[in-house]
Amino acid sequence: MDRRALLGLTRDVGGGGGGGGGGGGAAAATYVRLATVTANVRRGGGGNGVMTVETGVDVPDAALRTRATQSAPRLRSAYNAVVQQAASSLLPGTPPDLERLGRDLQAATDRTLGRAGARVLLGTVMIV
Repeated sequence: MDRRALLGLTRDVGGGGGGGGGGGGAAAATYVRLATVTANVRRGGGGNGVMTVETGVDVPDAALRTRATQSAPRLRSAYNAVVQQAASSLLPGTPPDLERLGRDLQAATDRTLGRAGARVLLGTVMIV
């Protein structure tokens, strides 16, 4: 279930459906939703697990938002690299460092888009 869709805050990039029916207003116009990013991790019991990260980008500047929408595949690739690196550095049974993950994703966003101005938004981060 996508909670942002219920609030009308989604703008799907490369995904299936549209946003919600009402509400949102200006906030919906600046939000660009990206696909969920996953990576393999080692779990506490020695088994394999999956780290899942929901991401989106808030871009108030219209020109940069257009660039972010057009660069969605590059952003997903950069995010995959960051999440895979974060997942591979986790010790079994430890939670991910969300501050570092957010900082690294923000740096990847600024590098991919060529300038600052877009803010990475993290949704659910879980290890299953």
